[in-house]
Amino acid sequence: MTREEVKQLGRIRRTVGPDRKIAGVAGGLARHLDIDPILLRVGFVVLAFFGGAGLIAYGACWLLIPEDHSLRRPLGLDDRNRGIALIGAGVLAGIIMLSGTLGNDFFPWPVAIIGVIAFLVLGFVDRDNKPRPSAPPVPHLPDPVSGTFAPVAPGTYVTPPAPPAYRPPPRNPRKRGPILFWFTLALTAVGLGVLGILDLAGAPVAAPAYPATVVGICGVMLLVGAFYGRAGGLILVGLVAALVLSVTTVSERFDGEDITRTPTTAADVPTSLDTSAGEIVLDLSDVQDVAALGGKDVDLQADVGRIVVIVPDGLSVLVDANIDGPGHLELFGNERGGIGIGDQVRHDAGIGTPELSIDANVSIGEIKVYQEGQL
Repeated sequence: MTREEVKQLGRIRRTVGPDRKIAGVAGGLARHLDIDPILLRVGFVVLAFFGGAGLIAYGACWLLIPEDHSLRRPLGLDDRNRGIALIGAGVLAGIIMLSGTLGNDFFPWPVAIIGVIAFLVLGFVDRDNKPRPSAPPVPHLPDPVSGTFAPVAPGTYVTPPAPPAYRPPPRNPRKRGPILFWFTLALTAVGLGVLGILDLAGAPVAAPAYPATVVGICGVMLLVGAFYGRAGGLILVGLVAALVLSVTTVSERFDGEDITRTPTTAADVPTSLDTSAGEIVLDLSDVQDVAALGGKDVDLQADVGRIVVIVPDGLSVLVDANIDGPGHLELFGNERGGIGIGDQVRHDAGIGTPELSIDANVSIGEIKVYQEGQL
């Protein structure tokens, strides 16, 4: 990207008037890119679900881009430096989007939070250090003979000059037509082909990586299209890929399985079981050495689903059960339902009996613990 192109990016202005929705960011960007602002508004909303990338990008544009006809220089930046700052904000939003897709460990959140706080503090500090006169200036009028400006005598009324007539900014003179559309589709096909080869070769390629590749390529080519041709149908392709990415991410997260364990010895009892979506059944009724279960801890976790534990006779059990969302608890006959519920119940099998500790947690679903033959 050349220096002149960065300066041109810094000349973007937020729109004002009846067509303005929130801060005029989408309208100003759409005018610069020569596209419908509705597409950008939809794009900001969609990206907001990817780690808040849309909110970060919109907020940065709101802070950096001045309004039409405004002489204000946000953060004291000229057009060139404002263009560089906008590119940096776009890169940050892209990293946050990848972080929301690949996991929070991918992104250094403490550094980003400190940077955002410093960014906001600078936004409310007037760094435009223009000299301000300590007294009103003495008006001057042109001398009709010499043409020079001479001070006006006190008490003389001076008609203020008329403000300059508003002229709309010129249309972007870049090349017209969707010249990047087919090139972007070809580049996307190459990227998907490489991922497919790696997947067939046994590399750990997650399902969301495919639509994420399309979203990333479309984003890069949209940035290129701001200077070399119109975006064409790339925004629609990117939005569809973003929708597929969100669906595959959610489906992969909750692609669980049913787990059933019926151990016959205390050594076979698992210390932890975990599923994203499904049912966990731990049947301890066939354990022969019940005494060996004393002091053992079992951790059971399920995002969406059901946890069922069956305990044998002669075993005391301490159950700590929690459901984050809506669900139902049934612990040795004690039932309760609701949202965000939890309970701790101790089942006493008698003096001197071994005691087993069970920690069960479900985001949405049911937790059920009962003694063998109780139902």
